[in-house]
Amino acid sequence: MSTTRLDDIDRKILAELQADGRMTNVELARRVGISAPPCLRRVRALEEMGYIRGYHADIDAREMGFEVQVFAMVRLLSQSEKDLAAFEALAQGWPLVRECHMLNGEIDFILKCVSPDLSSFQRFLTESLTSAPNVASVKTSLVIRCAKDEPGVPFSVVEERAAALG
Repeated sequence: MSTTRLDDIDRKILAELQADGRMTNVELARRVGISAPPCLRRVRALEEMGYIRGYHADIDAREMGFEVQVFAMVRLLSQSEKDLAAFEALAQGWPLVRECHMLNGEIDFILKCVSPDLSSFQRFLTESLTSAPNVASVKTSLVIRCAKDEPGVPFSVVEERAAALG
């Protein structure tokens, strides 16, 4: 969707909800400078148009016992649309895979995986991932630490683009 359909208030609503999706409609309305009823109508419209896909809690994987995070780079034997879709369907069914992105270049997919420990990840790697149909090779990289994990979009860039267009 193009941001040209959004006005300043819509963009402010999205920025505020991205920063804190738990705030009340009354607080959101106060922050964006409108009354609560039109604010709620705008939020519903943004949801219906697909700008807001959902509301989620940011769960700390380590606190939940998932000590290992791994990126797995997967190369397939065939890149036909049927084979790509089949691999995506497999990835969607693997609980340890939290993200799956198709890439351009030598690697076909990158998977972000979490696991309670290395032996659990190794079991997933050998019993599920590398033995999956059409998988040619898998290279893994263990995350040592995360320097930045900022979901969403940079609203400062959204505002710069809106100002340049308007």
